[in-house]
Amino acid sequence: MTETIQTDVLVIGGGNAALCAAIAARRKGSNVLVLEGAPKFYRGGNTRHTRNMRCAHDTATDTLTGPYTEEEFWDDLLRVTEGNTDEPLARHMIAKSKEMLTWITEQGVRFQPSLGGTLSLGRTNSFFLGGGRAMLNALYLTAEKLGVEVRYDAPVTSLDIEDGNFRAAIARIDGKDIRVEAKSLVAAAGGFEANIDWLKEGWGPPAENFLIRGTPYNRGDVLKMLLANGVESIGDPTQCHAVAIDARAPKFDGGIITRLDCVVFGIVVNKNAVRFYDEGEDFWPKRYAIWGRLVAAQPDQISYIIFDAKSLKKFMPSLFPPIKADTIAELAVKLELPVEQLERTVGDFNAAVQPGTFDHTVFDDCRTKGLEIEKTHWATKLEDPPYYAYPVRPGITFTYLGTRVDKDARMQMATGGGASNMFAAGEIMAGNVLGKGYAAGIGMTIGSVFGKIAGEGAATHAGH
Repeated sequence: MTETIQTDVLVIGGGNAALCAAIAARRKGSNVLVLEGAPKFYRGGNTRHTRNMRCAHDTATDTLTGPYTEEEFWDDLLRVTEGNTDEPLARHMIAKSKEMLTWITEQGVRFQPSLGGTLSLGRTNSFFLGGGRAMLNALYLTAEKLGVEVRYDAPVTSLDIEDGNFRAAIARIDGKDIRVEAKSLVAAAGGFEANIDWLKEGWGPPAENFLIRGTPYNRGDVLKMLLANGVESIGDPTQCHAVAIDARAPKFDGGIITRLDCVVFGIVVNKNAVRFYDEGEDFWPKRYAIWGRLVAAQPDQISYIIFDAKSLKKFMPSLFPPIKADTIAELAVKLELPVEQLERTVGDFNAAVQPGTFDHTVFDDCRTKGLEIEKTHWATKLEDPPYYAYPVRPGITFTYLGTRVDKDARMQMATGGGASNMFAAGEIMAGNVLGKGYAAGIGMTIGSVFGKIAGEGAATHAGH
């Protein structure tokens, strides 16, 4: 006989969205059990690697330099998603984000002044004091003080769902199969970015070359079970938050220190030593996420960011040192790129650079003229040796295929209508807001806002 335990609200997952849901449900009076598939040290999914969240606010604060209106937030989201978003749901999230900075601070999370430099986030994004792990630790501490029960190393292996009504989950806990019955379910177990076989279903063989920036535990098992039980899906399996990260990063869990913020300071070439996109199209926070997809489309899914000595200290470096050479030809040899082609690419680029005043904080007038692919801003000649390069590959943060939800974070069923007692928050439903593209910090916004909504909804359904 399988051992059975019962609770009011079951939360599957252990990151920001899950903890916000658990705290919100507990504060309404429900008994809450959190099942985290990872060991305690690796708890928290991708939240461990985050640094900030993007919330609308009407005035400057101690940690933000100015107002960031709901309409501006919406405009930024619209630009990066190119309209691939559920507008009513996205606007609802943005409106709710205004109260999130206060609410999450009340749960013990602390913020620091935003970083300056190339990130340009001082007005829009609040940075966690101590980073994502400190933020997680604060939420776990609050949850535990409130009486939320957390089980680690507790992967869910099956779900008992009947006609959109959650009855129980089977979890592997301490080597035993435990049936967890609950009045309400909050699924906050992340996407499937660590499941290479699933990624290959959408991307094909190139997915073998992808690096996974975050947790190896987000394999999409819970998502797959929910979809198999009639929950309506949303999103494209090939859409994801993908950035260009250092190609020398580990396969999993490299985190923020493998990301590169230097695209705007140089040129990016593929393995054939050819440029393939405008490196000066837009500011980093709004457009950096496109570079993962761009590199994924290149031969062997690898590219190289090349810059010279004057740009070396203008951005945050990767964990790994850049590859250095005294000449472009020597750099090509070290990178195993065709020498003559790289010299030609750099020479043509330098010849096309127009006079201008460089300023990485604005859309400056430094551009090229006469190239097949122009660099529209921040174009300066690569002429100050030594020369440097970072090899980059697509770094997948999280996937956008997920469960469709409504404004109450209630899962929607493929046959129509909402589930009776199933809610979702975080990456597992991010595709409702992010049909494509990404803006820095918005993943944490989705998790926090819908986590709180889901937790409160689950508690209400449970009778609290």
